[in-house]
Amino acid sequence: MSKFIPAEIIKKKRDGKSLTEDEIKFFISAYTDGSLPDYQMSALLMAILLKGMSLEETHFLTQTMLHSGDVLDFSDLIGFKVDKHSTGGVGDKTSLILAPIVAAAGLVVPMISGRGLGHTGGTLDKLESIPGFVTGQTLTEFRKLLRAHSLGLIGQTKEICPADKKIYALRDVTGTVESIPLICASIMSKKLAEGINGLVLDVKFGSGAFMKTQADAESLAHKLKDIGERGGKTVVAFLTNMEQPLGRMIGNALEIEECVSILKQDENAHLYKDCEELSVFLAGAMLWLGGLESSFEDGIMLAQSFLESGLAYERFEAICRAQGGNLQNLPKAPAHHTILSPSPGFVTTMDTEGIGYASLILGAGRIKSSDIINFVAGIECLKKIGDPVKKGEPLAILHGSLGSDFNAAESRYLKSLTFGATKPKTSPLVLKVIA
Repeated sequence: MSKFIPAEIIKKKRDGKSLTEDEIKFFISAYTDGSLPDYQMSALLMAILLKGMSLEETHFLTQTMLHSGDVLDFSDLIGFKVDKHSTGGVGDKTSLILAPIVAAAGLVVPMISGRGLGHTGGTLDKLESIPGFVTGQTLTEFRKLLRAHSLGLIGQTKEICPADKKIYALRDVTGTVESIPLICASIMSKKLAEGINGLVLDVKFGSGAFMKTQADAESLAHKLKDIGERGGKTVVAFLTNMEQPLGRMIGNALEIEECVSILKQDENAHLYKDCEELSVFLAGAMLWLGGLESSFEDGIMLAQSFLESGLAYERFEAICRAQGGNLQNLPKAPAHHTILSPSPGFVTTMDTEGIGYASLILGAGRIKSSDIINFVAGIECLKKIGDPVKKGEPLAILHGSLGSDFNAAESRYLKSLTFGATKPKTSPLVLKVIA
């Protein structure tokens, strides 16, 4: 019989006390093997959200989750292994642009991604909107993809951080997403398990991010960086702006369409310049971290060259084909609804989280964990902060199915925008570097 009683550990954290390494190991292990019920883990997660964790506790939690499964070793593969992680945002599809850029340049990108969390989209959900694309690769298949393409885009297997996989789904539906210790442990347990040498962190803040203020985002970035460095990785972090959606497309198949446009550099690519800019910026940091360039600025230039040459798109097309995907047959929504501006002037603010929830109403994400995503659902943002609008001019196009609740989504979208007579100042995409 265990010497630990779950209720006592919950009460201890509820009262703001620090948990020991053994207490954390017991709780996480018991939940992972099924001997601890969801309701007790939910209670502890809420206590952590409300009372926090010390850096030492967060380190213990990360290590426990990391060692709940296999830790990968790709030392036999030639090349620096590097990945990027974003803390999540609305319309954030940079992983699918930067990964093929970096792989085409010669680094190895073992990317293990997650699903949508709360109002933010997930890389796996976007990939699975590509007909036939298989994210559930075995570790043996993953290694073959990396050897052949220097890139693999998969989800967590049952061998990798099973504790995180189970807790991640529970956080999404219990209001415990926005906890810095839980975010740190979830992100870094998976990243430390990937067998990488270096990691670039995109830590977002603003109305569409889990961290609403720059101070909170900076605190998270420092903690993530500290945990990564304790794990022996080279880490650089960036604070980036999520005061409005990134790019124009929100929703899984729509975001793939935007990625393809950027990677192809086709006639619509100019519509998504902010998404391209941030993707190239982060890719440049990965190339610099991997030693392909001696300065960050040169890394950005190298990343841009691989994008403009078409080699990045070739790599993306190749990895899609290798994982069963058909980029030539992306699904399209059968129903659409245009939102018209109720006011003239300029778009002055966007409640990006509210816009994310408008996309959930259409079925682009999960409101509860059992929900099935409608891959064609989403929003095309025609106007963003600083753009002039006329009364009655289209603001956005809603994409969905014949039974989609366009009225509710339109109402939520319009509540998320404000208009003014004066053009507002816009903030830069990247606010700070933590290197």
